[in-house]
Amino acid sequence: MKTITVNGRDVQVDVPDDMPLLWVLRDILGMTGTKYGCGIAQCGACTVHVDGDAVRACQTTIGALGNSKLTTIEGVGETPNGKKVQSAWLGKEVVQCGYCQSGQIMSATALLDHIPHPTDADIDDAMSGNLCRCGTYGRIREAIHAAATA
Repeated sequence: MKTITVNGRDVQVDVPDDMPLLWVLRDILGMTGTKYGCGIAQCGACTVHVDGDAVRACQTTIGALGNSKLTTIEGVGETPNGKKVQSAWLGKEVVQCGYCQSGQIMSATALLDHIPHPTDADIDDAMSGNLCRCGTYGRIREAIHAAATA
């Protein structure tokens, strides 16, 4: 039995150390906001925060977490920057199909946590690992700038 901290709450899971965090969140804890995209950490749909850093849950094992604190899309809105990003996402009407958006929001929030007033280059760099098949990249950038000035 392992205890992990997810969105400020300690939860116990009985899973093998090599189980990907994505499956622990979705299948064991029922937290389906984190999406499965590619399974090889290339699309960003499964992005979560581990100690404030954006990581891919499909390639992060539960055993690698140690005492780290996790934040998922279900909890990011409780953080100051997460709340700003989610509000900006709505204000700029970023979402089309929505599938990638939880990962996009998680990466954008981590960016603002580390760089409060990012340049376009900072945004491009931080968001480069998040793919959007609908092509809302322009609105994503606008929303990040809006959240940074909120």
